[in-house]
Amino acid sequence: MNLNEYKGVYIFIEQKSREIQNVSLELLGRGRGLADTLGEELVAVFLGDKIKDQCQNLISYGADRVIYVDSPLLDRYLTEPYAQALTAISEFEKPNIILVGATSTGRDLAPRVSARLATGLTADCTSLEISEEREMLMTRPAFGGNLMATIVCPDHRPQMSSVRPGVMQKLAVDTTRTGEIIEFGVNFDESKFKVRFIDEVKETKQLVKIEDANILVSGGRGVGTAQNFKNLEILADNIGATVSSSRAMIDAGIMGHDRQVGQTGKTVRPDIYFALGISGAIQHIAGMEESEYIIAINKDKGANIFNTADLGIVGDVNKILPLLNNELSKLSQQKV
Repeated sequence: MNLNEYKGVYIFIEQKSREIQNVSLELLGRGRGLADTLGEELVAVFLGDKIKDQCQNLISYGADRVIYVDSPLLDRYLTEPYAQALTAISEFEKPNIILVGATSTGRDLAPRVSARLATGLTADCTSLEISEEREMLMTRPAFGGNLMATIVCPDHRPQMSSVRPGVMQKLAVDTTRTGEIIEFGVNFDESKFKVRFIDEVKETKQLVKIEDANILVSGGRGVGTAQNFKNLEILADNIGATVSSSRAMIDAGIMGHDRQVGQTGKTVRPDIYFALGISGAIQHIAGMEESEYIIAINKDKGANIFNTADLGIVGDVNKILPLLNNELSKLSQQKV
């Protein structure tokens, strides 16, 4: 393999119902930095049906070039057609780096493409840098989050990595940017399509995704019971926040997995993060430490969460929250 033939940082753009997902815009932001360091171009790879009108948005978010495949076979995500399309583009373009969001789609797609390209894949990265040898340094938690491992792929190309939503920051939109938009034709082998889409059933509840929330009220083992958790919901209502939790509340059946913050849940970056009854295990810290302002309440003054918090209160969260909610209610009444 002649590694010098491989150029460019390529971002797989994930879309659902033709709506570009935030994780892809975040990867364009980090990819822009990697591409500039290498002196190479940043390319967005966009797969879907009737998506051409969205391509310019990807230029505005930092891409130099957009390669899109427009086909009814790509209307909804199915493994085989998407894997065939991304593999075909990669074999033709010979990218140096491919970045994919570590979503349910990305976690299904990326390993299959890496296997077809006979290269490695480093999953769930939290940091991506370029070494002096011009190799990508892919850092991810290892051994249950107890250490951070930096992995390189020196002998194979492309270098592939998946990154969780909320870890990287997207660039500000620049509508003055210009770039090249290219349609790529794929000869799909439909004989290998073993799965077909039958129906889509959506949940009726309309919850804000915790990774998109500006304020999160998150509860942990110290909250205790589902009854006590209602105090968090009242606080969230009072301040216009979204409720989330640590893994302990998921395991207890009090919250759903989509509400979990941490290494095995979601990575979040809200303006304000309330860590209530959360001790601060490294696995949880990994999912929220980039929050702008962290407020912690815990009755253990030695809890690890206080090492990360901007403001810490030592006390029983189940006694403090009712008092806080009462004062917030009074303030709300005064405004009326």
